[in-house]
Amino acid sequence: MLENISFANPDFFWLFLLLPLAILWYIFKNKEETAALRISTLQGFRHNSLLPKLKPALFLLRLLALSAIIVAMARPQTEDISTRTKTTKGIDIVMAIDVSSSMLARDLKPNRLSALKKVASDFIKKRPNDRIGLVVYAGESYTKTPITTDKGIVLNALRDISYGQLEDGTAIGMGLATSVNRLKESKAKSKIIILLTDGVNNSGFIEPQTAADLATEYGIKTYTIGLGTNGNALTPINYNADGSFRYGMRQVEIDEELLESIAEVTGGKYFRATNNETLEEIYDEINKLEKTEIEEFKYYRYEEKFRPWVLLAGVFLLLEWVLRNTLFRSFI
Repeated sequence: MLENISFANPDFFWLFLLLPLAILWYIFKNKEETAALRISTLQGFRHNSLLPKLKPALFLLRLLALSAIIVAMARPQTEDISTRTKTTKGIDIVMAIDVSSSMLARDLKPNRLSALKKVASDFIKKRPNDRIGLVVYAGESYTKTPITTDKGIVLNALRDISYGQLEDGTAIGMGLATSVNRLKESKAKSKIIILLTDGVNNSGFIEPQTAADLATEYGIKTYTIGLGTNGNALTPINYNADGSFRYGMRQVEIDEELLESIAEVTGGKYFRATNNETLEEIYDEINKLEKTEIEEFKYYRYEEKFRPWVLLAGVFLLLEWVLRNTLFRSFI
């Protein structure tokens, strides 16, 4: 397996420019040292030895030794990088979800509640470093899941949310107050509520504005989402004989003024989701607005690799010296 090699002193590679100069010097020197003798015939001087022709190999060995020394001077080394991350700013999030019968309206596909559960699930998976809890509300409210770092528990609880678990109605104040109660003791540097509804506050004994004031007192930012198309939507209006819902077209009514006021008072933001795509975009925007700060530490460990190159240069020089003083001794 190839190692990740880097060089501590790459400037030494400029020394490779000396190699062409050394070659030119060698050629020029050989011409100067070669004596010329004119004779009528070479008969008697011919021999079959290859050693004179191989004499330049000595110079080649010296060049290879010089190249290895230059590489060694550049200090080749392997780099081992290990990282460790630390969450420096944790965020605690409570998602308050309306589960009234109108959440079964089919202006979002397959209905509002199913569309929300899918988008909320994706949002949770994108927040691995935060604690998340779930609150559900209709005519009343309760905590489905306390804030936790265990995303498996939260996702399972989210999948389990359905209509019929609470008395019907839309108690926005109750849903918000329960969410505040889950976060008020939190030590996180940032605390937020994502409150979603598709209607008008018509139930509960806590006024939404009172709950919003509580959120402000505890430093809890609230993002509010109004869910439903503009105009009419196919909505449950009555029960059939078999207990299933009978659907009919109804005017979509969302108290946007109230939701905007809650968001403004708490330092959050109001969004309107009219279809599946805009709902996804809203959760993506909230995900970008509320970033968890992650501090990453990198540790570097270097292992020097110049020694093999020094040894290689020594081998080339030793081989050149041995050959020069043995096989090529008569030709030098």
